[in-house]
Amino acid sequence: MIRIVLVEPSHPGNIGACARAMKNMALTELVLVRPKLFPHPDAVARASGADDVLARARVVDTLAQGIAGCGFIGATTSRHRDQNFRSIDAREAAARVLAEAAHGSVALLFGAERTGLTNEDLEAAHLLIRIPAYEGYPSLNLAMAVQIIAYELFCAGRSAHSVAARAVPLASATDLALLYEHWAAVLEEVDFRDRTESGTHLMARLRRLLQRAEPDENEVNILRGFLTAVQKRRRRAGPR
Repeated sequence: MIRIVLVEPSHPGNIGACARAMKNMALTELVLVRPKLFPHPDAVARASGADDVLARARVVDTLAQGIAGCGFIGATTSRHRDQNFRSIDAREAAARVLAEAAHGSVALLFGAERTGLTNEDLEAAHLLIRIPAYEGYPSLNLAMAVQIIAYELFCAGRSAHSVAARAVPLASATDLALLYEHWAAVLEEVDFRDRTESGTHLMARLRRLLQRAEPDENEVNILRGFLTAVQKRRRRAGPR
């Protein structure tokens, strides 16, 4: 299942246009994170026959709720990011998204019309998806961006290719969030801190390392087991 997640969409008409773009390309699962206005007549009008997609759309308060249950997460961006994110274009991403969707739910994130996705929103993403465009004006309308990504997915789905079965599903966004909380707690216990000038980048770098590695459920359990062993070892050692 491929889930389209719109984060803080500001115009209800764009929500309806996104629903129409999705139905054109056989996508049905739409999630809205803190929409400014929804439900709204403008959304229904712009859906133009995709009322069923709009009617099933879920509204949630947080991005964590929006991606809950998804193993693989792609985030769209119009900007070049140099903070250790893996970035590929829409056509290449489509094949990867379909391969992951064969094994579990996938979420594709789209940001607000004016600002796009924040760096905080991107923390859960395994990769960034860019739509090639003229560098002088690369920003696309929200519904246009959804339409292009949906089209690439549809075309990739029509191509004959076999997908190797994944023995173990990718760790969910919830599992990864718990891993990062556990990791941060252990770093605090062993007094391993960010020694850079700002002192705020360590966990962000560790998150991106793990997102690029794309750990499965078993691998996350191994890492958490290791962290638990570190905690128990420290408790047994104690003061002399």
